Amino acid sequence: MIEFYPQIKFVHILCVILSGSLFAARRLMMLADSPWTNHIVLRRLSWTIDTTLLVAALMLIMIMHQYPFVQAWLTVKVVMLVVYIVLGVFALKRGRTRAARLGFYVAALLVFLFIVSVARAHAPWGFLGEFIH
Repeated sequence: MIEFYPQIKFVHILCVILSGSLFAARRLMMLADSPWTNHIVLRRLSWTIDTTLLVAALMLIMIMHQYPFVQAWLTVKVVMLVVYIVLGVFALKRGRTRAARLGFYVAALLVFLFIVSVARAHAPWGFLGEFIH
């Protein structure tokens, strides 16, 4: 399966971009009070992208023999992914006020960017590692 590593990594990265873009677009729709924000089509698209992202991630884990809770950077990615999901739910659905949803949205985007920096650096501190050392 190692021969498919470049293609699987491409799909993984593409899904990261699509997932983050769709989340941002849905938030903009919410700001515009669009009925499409939580439309079933967009929710299913989100689930499809996120499922593909997860499958590609699991395939990369198996190919590279790098596992969460063994490699620190992957552990951070998994933990931050859970944080991102919770923040995203509050940003799009559960936030009680418009200001709260906006705060959760900004926090979710910051976590998303941090996850990307951890992935690019293969280090648990991501871009923050530059300031720690």
